[in-house]
Amino acid sequence: MSGFHEISTSLGRFQVAFDAEGALIYLGFAGREYRESLRVKVARQATALDPDAGVLARLKEQLEAYAAGTRRTFDIPLRLHGTPFEQRVWAALQRIPFGETRSYGQLAAELGGSALSRAVGRANGANPISILVPCHRLVGANGSLTGYAGGLALKERLLRLEGAIKD
Repeated sequence: MSGFHEISTSLGRFQVAFDAEGALIYLGFAGREYRESLRVKVARQATALDPDAGVLARLKEQLEAYAAGTRRTFDIPLRLHGTPFEQRVWAALQRIPFGETRSYGQLAAELGGSALSRAVGRANGANPISILVPCHRLVGANGSLTGYAGGLALKERLLRLEGAIKD
């Protein structure tokens, strides 16, 4: 798909896309075919354009610094395209501090009621910008690790890196 690029980091291979203003609109795990529908949705909602090489390098550098434990936040401009509810969920994810987790139910309660837990799960799964919009910080009600587009081993690695899971 035009406008999507691949970068390799110590966290794995990612597919990325940027819009005309240089904002990141997609950061997904390469080789995950079930995410293809999300890529198509992103491409349809916002034309993915070839980014400046410096933007790609900066994103890769920040992901590597995060993986090395020397970066807690990112300053890559983001543009998230989704429904109003998805936007609310993604904004709430970005408010979960580094090193902390929330359950789907906790996030649902924050957004209006525990009955929204499944909707929060769907919106979390539709997150087009992994890691920078930290969907890995959502866990099951009992603290168990639940589905993650990058796989549960990577989710555990990210949460250990952030100190949310202790040995």
